Amino acid sequence: MDKNSKRREALLYHAKPTPGKIQVVPTKKHATQRDLSLAYSPGVAEPCLEIAKDINNVYKYTSKGNLVAVISNGTAVLGLGDIGPEAGKPVMEGKGLLFKIFGGIDVFDIEIQTKDVEEFIQTVKNIAPTFGGINLEDIKAPESFEIERRLVEELNIPVMHDDQHGTAIISSAALLNALELAGKKAEDLKMVVSGAGSAALACADMYILLGVKLENILMFNSKGLLTKGNPALSDLQQKYAVDKPSMTLEEALVGADIFLGLSSGDIMSAEMLLSMADNPIVFAMANPNPEIAYNLAISTRKDVIMATGRSDHPNQVNNVLGFPYIFRGALDVRATKINEAMKMAAVRALAALAKESVPEQVNIAYGATKLTFGREYIIPSPFDPRLITVVAPAVAKAAMDSGVALNPIQDWNKYEEELLERMGSDNKMVRLIANRAKDDPKKIVFPEAEHLDVLKAAQIVSEEGIGFPVLLGNKKIILELKKELGFDAEVEIIDPKTSEEETRRNKFAKAYWKTRQRAGISLYDAQSLMRERNYFGAMMVNEGEADAIVTGYSRSYPSVVKPMLQLIERAPGVSLVATTNMMLTSRGPMFLSDTAININPSAEDLAKIAIMTANAAKMFGITPVIAMISFSNFGSSTNVSAAKVREAVAYLHKNHPDMIIDGELQADFALNPEMLKAKFPFSKLAGKKVNTLIFPNLESANITYKLLKELNNVDSIGPIMLGMGKPVHIFQLGASVEEMVNMAAIAVIDAQEKEKRKNKI
Repeated sequence: MDKNSKRREALLYHAKPTPGKIQVVPTKKHATQRDLSLAYSPGVAEPCLEIAKDINNVYKYTSKGNLVAVISNGTAVLGLGDIGPEAGKPVMEGKGLLFKIFGGIDVFDIEIQTKDVEEFIQTVKNIAPTFGGINLEDIKAPESFEIERRLVEELNIPVMHDDQHGTAIISSAALLNALELAGKKAEDLKMVVSGAGSAALACADMYILLGVKLENILMFNSKGLLTKGNPALSDLQQKYAVDKPSMTLEEALVGADIFLGLSSGDIMSAEMLLSMADNPIVFAMANPNPEIAYNLAISTRKDVIMATGRSDHPNQVNNVLGFPYIFRGALDVRATKINEAMKMAAVRALAALAKESVPEQVNIAYGATKLTFGREYIIPSPFDPRLITVVAPAVAKAAMDSGVALNPIQDWNKYEEELLERMGSDNKMVRLIANRAKDDPKKIVFPEAEHLDVLKAAQIVSEEGIGFPVLLGNKKIILELKKELGFDAEVEIIDPKTSEEETRRNKFAKAYWKTRQRAGISLYDAQSLMRERNYFGAMMVNEGEADAIVTGYSRSYPSVVKPMLQLIERAPGVSLVATTNMMLTSRGPMFLSDTAININPSAEDLAKIAIMTANAAKMFGITPVIAMISFSNFGSSTNVSAAKVREAVAYLHKNHPDMIIDGELQADFALNPEMLKAKFPFSKLAGKKVNTLIFPNLESANITYKLLKELNNVDSIGPIMLGMGKPVHIFQLGASVEEMVNMAAIAVIDAQEKEKRKNKI
């Protein structure tokens, strides 16, 4: 994608369908006059009076306790510099989005039109009663240090400048584990720092708390080594000024144990790395290009322990590992500040988590057999679902132990359950799927590439590294559309109807005829069908010329699925093909089956669908907890439909006792664990969170997933084909670009899994 196309896409993302990235949503019923009278006048007077009696009641009756202000004056925005408060607002909204999806924290972004330190401080103090916490963002140094220091001292709510402390906390966790792997002690380290801005100073300060000695630190800014007597240095930089002759970065690195880079890209050479001590620790965190390229560093020295700020390399120092969970823990105990004890608790919690067994969901995200603590895994992944239940409680406990918690937690098990409930529908699964696909991209056929939206999806698949699109259709039309989209990548374009494809058409036709000649298909029929793009694309997959096919945007599902079932065999040992939809709900991913193929499955069919759906859930690192849905509960109806569900459950209980499955169950009981436990305590699902629903027929499954999608704005990935021998996935008619991209990623993962199984045989 060219620069103009990327710019257009970014602007469109922020402008449509609604300007901005966050909004305010009511949390109470507001449908009736009674509701409104309680929400506002006269009912609102009662909580007002209670708060007037005791100001702490504001946490009981308002959203203050879960509301953080992200505040900036736009003077140091993301490497864009001093662009002003309005221009910085998209960044602040983005930070608010991250708070919400990772920590379940609501945010108002506040942009302040002043560069005066005192005026900024007074503005924040004046609006502080609204908020449970303050996140300072993108304020230039040295003003940012004074602003944070004063606000921490003068406010009784948590305040943190994430630009300073976020990187410091995450990299400190990495340092603890790097020291262990390198067999070194903090107090013995010789450290060289490139960069003397707020992040570098905060990192150095925290490393000193870990045991690094001040006299062993050499810090450089763009002018060179910080030396005593330099009047251009700020008070905070003076702390790291040394009484030594000026030297180059290259000279300083000789024999150094650790290099901390928060400056600019490609300033460290292979020779400089070679001059460092054994087992050197290199944190090269300049973005987008590290101070030394990751591949260059690891090819130069096998003993290097490397971290960067990039997501495409191991050991990403990502602030999202810290701030959502630090504020989460601070808010939940109503801490009056975020102190050093709380920051250090986050450091140690992150370091310890990296040593724990990694959840399968994280292994899947990185395409790894098993991530384990070591040189390429010294800090947890942002995908790790345990972060909220590990870091937030550690911070909360540190706040309690250090005496700044006004609302101590009494029941830690209950608190952990509450944290898990906050995970919400933040589409983590979409990121996991895309990340896993990118690890081993595959060749994907798009038979409907003449349609603009399909081509947009193929463009994203190509540019994001999810797969390698093969575009079927009229070359002239596709090339014109590519030009319109700014789709510059060289991709394979095939028009099955042209004479240049005659040899391949005949090859495919003969292969197809051989399998269907006793099913009423003549060679002439087969040759005619190979002019149709769905047939041609399916045969490309069958013959190993492509890895997967995704289609169905422009035609009805039955008309598209028919050729796929005719051309492509079922997976070994599979007698039934079905589909499941992954719904990204507020309670997490939910699998709904069968949503597209089996109209009225038998009890035996339902059992097979349940088994295939369970395997699909496991493919994404999810332990399936399955409810077999009906209109009745555990034999309350003798109807044939309910009876077949009971029969399927009985079969699975007998032959697959390890499956967490039960039924028949009404949907509300299946999805409400407390209600189910109270009414049916004998159920295998009692007290469990169901994440998979098997419906008694196509009608109920299809209606349910489409209602969820349209009424509740729930994202859907699917229908995902189950039981096919090759990766074939069919869109619903008129699928969105996003849905097609997600399905392409699913197709890549399906191809990866089938390849693994084939290699095991």
